[in-house]
Amino acid sequence: MTMVNVLGGELEPCSLQPLTGYYRTGSCETRGDDIGVHAVCAEMTEEFLEFSKSRGNDLSTPMPLYGFEGLAPGDCWCLCASRWQEAFEAGMAPRVRLESTSVAALEWINLDDLKKHAL
Repeated sequence: MTMVNVLGGELEPCSLQPLTGYYRTGSCETRGDDIGVHAVCAEMTEEFLEFSKSRGNDLSTPMPLYGFEGLAPGDCWCLCASRWQEAFEAGMAPRVRLESTSVAALEWINLDDLKKHAL
């Protein structure tokens, strides 16, 4: 099954290093078992990492038990659509790769807002 991005094309990979995606395929594909809807391919910034940590999701601290090395500014990562929208509303949204962001994100996020934050 071909996954579709927010622009209507084929969903492109987000990041293989670090390996991202709910299914750790490098892609922001999402299906029914991904209740967080990890659909937005975003480039991490120090400001966003601090914002996410302040909301209870620390993405910068390594968690070896889960094979997670921690993220740094410049890394791309599949974010939950609701978290990106929350960051957007707080003025802290990271930039996104539209070609690598799943159409599923549009259930939470306005396409124009994503386009304004495009890499």
